[in-house]
Order: sequence, then structure tokens, then C-alpha cells
Amino acid sequence: MSDYTPPLRDISFVLEHIAGVHELAELDAFSESFDVTMIEPILEEVGRFMAEVVAPTNVDGDTIMTRWADGDVITPDSFKAAYSAYVATGFGSIPFDPTYGGGGFPWAIGIAIQELLASSNMAFSLCPLLTQGAIDAIEHHADADIKAAYLPKMFTGQWSGSMNLSEPQAGSDVGAVSTKAEPVGDGSYRITGQKIWITFGEHDMAENIVHLVLARTPGAPPGTKGITMFLVPKFLLDDDGNPGAKNDVSCVSIEHKLGIHGSPTCVLSFGDHGGAIGWPVGEELTGMRNMFTMMNNARLSVGLQGLALSERAYQGSLAYAQERRQGTAIGAERGVQSPIIEHPDVRRMLMTQRAWIDAMRCLIYTNAATIDRSKALDGDDAEHAREFAELLIPLSKSLCTDLGNELTSVAIQIFGGMGYVEETGAAQHYRDIRIGTIYEGTNGIQAADLVTRKLPMRGGGVVLDHLASLEVKAKELGELDGMDTFAENLTAAVGSVRQATTWLLETGTADPNGALAGSSPYLRMLATVVCGGLMADVAMRADRSGDPDFARAKRVSAKFFGEQILPTAPGLLGAVTAGSDDLFTLSASQLA
Repeated sequence: MSDYTPPLRDISFVLEHIAGVHELAELDAFSESFDVTMIEPILEEVGRFMAEVVAPTNVDGDTIMTRWADGDVITPDSFKAAYSAYVATGFGSIPFDPTYGGGGFPWAIGIAIQELLASSNMAFSLCPLLTQGAIDAIEHHADADIKAAYLPKMFTGQWSGSMNLSEPQAGSDVGAVSTKAEPVGDGSYRITGQKIWITFGEHDMAENIVHLVLARTPGAPPGTKGITMFLVPKFLLDDDGNPGAKNDVSCVSIEHKLGIHGSPTCVLSFGDHGGAIGWPVGEELTGMRNMFTMMNNARLSVGLQGLALSERAYQGSLAYAQERRQGTAIGAERGVQSPIIEHPDVRRMLMTQRAWIDAMRCLIYTNAATIDRSKALDGDDAEHAREFAELLIPLSKSLCTDLGNELTSVAIQIFGGMGYVEETGAAQHYRDIRIGTIYEGTNGIQAADLVTRKLPMRGGGVVLDHLASLEVKAKELGELDGMDTFAENLTAAVGSVRQATTWLLETGTADPNGALAGSSPYLRMLATVVCGGLMADVAMRADRSGDPDFARAKRVSAKFFGEQILPTAPGLLGAVTAGSDDLFTLSASQLA
């Protein structure tokens, strides 16, 4: 089941009618470069390319895999050919600064392109994804010389990028990194240390690899305050700006993993022969702050992977349900086997997939467009957009990767025994997305970030203001035929989240363990309700698509969400407010 059909109508509808991307063209930041009439032809061409060129490489990545040989990382031949074709298209440059050859389109358009790429081959997509994150950090924090030297070829993907945070002794505790950076005296530094979990830290697809590395300068204070970000290229640039001498960076090994076999996860050693040459990106000791630029970009993109593989798995399970005959459906001729899509429980699973996919796409694209607004607006409008984007990041990352696990599993269930057999492709999606809840900050870390950093913004005002807007939206929804139950459920769910929010705000300072104990269920609760509001928008704006059949399908999806998924949110209130006593009553030995 390797076929992939780009869901272009769904993407276009969400971009225009939910995320409001067309409104961005009226803002000064985009008015000169962003032409909304180009969205449809661009997405059509990107979709065609991904379906025809990238999607066929997905199985190769899983079965041929990448391999390590004497420090080199060798990708499947189909990867190299597809990547070369991808670079030639220039698709990667579309959402970046025109000053260095980018298209100047909003990030929301870049996210749509990422969805098409990730659905086609998640493992392959990680190379452009990490490159785009590195670009974002360089754009925001590097000096003009570094930007001019590296960005143009990173935009196209001719040169790729990697993020180097974790170390063997540090894991997710970035403040514990020990990689050293010694000044040379000419503005450069010699970097020594080892980094682990480096996605596409070494490979044979791009001409150069631009590593962004966190390291400590002499005399730096301990913890995250003592970290500086450095740009360390695989090949140093010659006088003409082309890759020249090999830098002192080597790939010691790659990991053997549950999934994403086509994406090399590298152990990199810096400075085995005196020190890898690197240059600061931003001021000294601002590395952690600067790296968050890249990490937030990556976290949204990882959430997108949950959407992308859910979509790919849904397409496969839907096709199978239409073809596979088993049992006799209610009302069918006795003795004649029916397609399993005629059985209610299979329909329930398909509708659950479809409704959540619609909701995830609304959430991710709205988050991206809100980031665009935070950069394009001024004053209070920019600040409100920034706050809302910051709130949505942990929701997008965690909810969508959790659902990626759940919905790819549902797809296997629809396939039945055949889903457990590798040849159908269903199992690969399930294995590939499992990493999504772990990397770029585990979902538990995202939940902790939500209750300790995002929820307290404006004393809880960011969350409470949004809940108030959802109550207004529920009243509007109730005026739409057939949506009264959805509207009632949305009102009830908002009330439950308001209770949970108030409890966390009152508890967080006095009992941080209690607040953290409820952080993960609170994230799921809040994210589900935020999605409920977005699906209310889908129901109320479906007719704007201009296609009655498409609009009806969207309203049914929204109604299913509001009546069968949204009611799960209030049920989490008890878990949010239970406190931490039960978690710590048993000692570590008693847990055994």
C-alpha cells in the first residue's frame, strides 16, 4: 500500500478558511513576495512531485535503510536521486527570506509543503526539516557574513543542516552539555566533544552539512546560562565559498532503531584531531535562547509528522476497507460477503481517523499562521499573536504525535491481520511515527512547559481569553442546523478546562509536583478543546469551499468530532486535579 494521494483540497480549505493565510498577503511583511494566486499551483506541483518522486522511496528507506561504513553514512540510491530532484525544484526555499534567494512566502505555506513531504516519506523528510530549523536559527541570530555564506545553498537543500544538543551524559538536560569551544583568536573557535541523536548528522545526499552545535566557552557559568551556539560545517569553505577542506567532525556510528530506518541517527565526534572549526551564531552565552528558535520550529514540524503519517495511514486503511470483503453487513444479501467498510465499527474507526486528521491540520496550520502574524504585525497585535503561537506549540507537538501513534494503530486494526504483515506498509507508519512523542522534547516535557511557562503567561490570561472566545463560538455554532449537540458539548468542555486551568494556576506555585502530575492530561484536555473550537469553524465555514459535496463531508467530520471525540475532554478533569499523592505513595522498590 505505497500509493499516496496529496489531500490538496483539504489543505487549501484549511489554509484559506481556517488559518486565514490569504489575509497575510495584505500585511507589509508579505505583500511584495506573497501572491495568493500562486498557492494552488505551487501546492499542485509540490503534491505531484512528492507523490511521484518521493513517496516511492518510502519502502526503500524502511528495508534498504541507511548504513554506516568507516565513518560514512550511505543512504539508499533512491534517496540520493529523489534528494537531487528535490534540490532542483527549489521547494525548500519558498518560505524563506528573499534577500538570500527565498520565496518570501508565509511559514504556513512552508508547513503545507512539509506535510506533503512528510506523508510521502517521513524518514527522508527529516533532512529538509532539520535544514529548515537550522535556517531559522541562522536567519534570526547569525551575523551578515554567515548568512550570506550559508543561507542561499541551505535554502535549496544543496547544503543540509543539523541540530547538535544531546550528549551521552546529558540526554534531554541540555544544561549538562560539556562540549568545549576554545577561541582561536580570529573569531573562530575549536570545538571538541561528542553529540548523540543527531538526525542526518552525516549522509551522502547534500554537498555540505551545516552543524549547529551547543558548546561551552572558557569560564562559562554552569547550566543553560553557559551555552553558546556555533556553526560548524562538515567542509570548511574555500575562498570562493565552496566546500573545501574536511573539518574535524566524524560520524562514530549510527543507531539501529524501531522505525525511520532511512534517517540516520548519528553519534558525532568533534575535535578528534585538534578541534573542529566553528563560528558563534549570536552572542556568547545566548546559545540556549538561540537554539529555542530552532527547537520551536522543529517542534511544530514534529507535530506535523503526526498529522502526515495519520493521513498516509488513513489513505491506506480506507482503500483496504473498500476492497476487503468479510462478513455480511446489516441489510446486505445473506450469504454475500460485504466490504468491511459497511460494518459500523470499521466506519467508527475511519471516522475517528478522518475527524482527528481534520482537527490536527487545523491546529498545525493555525499555529504556523499565528507565527507568521507574530512576525508581521506590530504592537499589541504582534504580542497577542506571539503569545498564542507560544501556547499552541506544545499542543501541536504533543497532541499530534500522540494521535500519530493512536491513528496509525487504528489503521493497522482496520487492516486486521494483514496490517501486522510488513508487505501492506501499515506497520511501517506505526513504527516510523513512534519517535514523534520522544524527540524535540518528550511530550512529558511539552506538558511541563505548558503548565510552568505557557499557562502562567499574563497570569493565565492567554488561556482564559481563548476559552472566552470559544464560549462565544459555541453560541454561534448552536445556530447552525444539526450542530446543537456539538455546541452544547463545546460549552461543557470549555467549562471543564476553565476549572482545570484555575486549579493549576492556584496550585502551581504552592504544589509544583501536583501541577506537574496533572500536566499531561491537561495538555490533552486543552488541546482537544482547542481543536473543538477549530472544528466548529470547519462546520460554520464549510460552505465557503464552494463545493456542496466537500462542504457536507467537512460538516459531518466536524459533527462527529463534536459529538464523539470532544466529550472525552471533560473526563480528564479528575486526572488533572488529582494531585501527586498517589504517584509518590509507593516507593521505587514498592513499584517493583
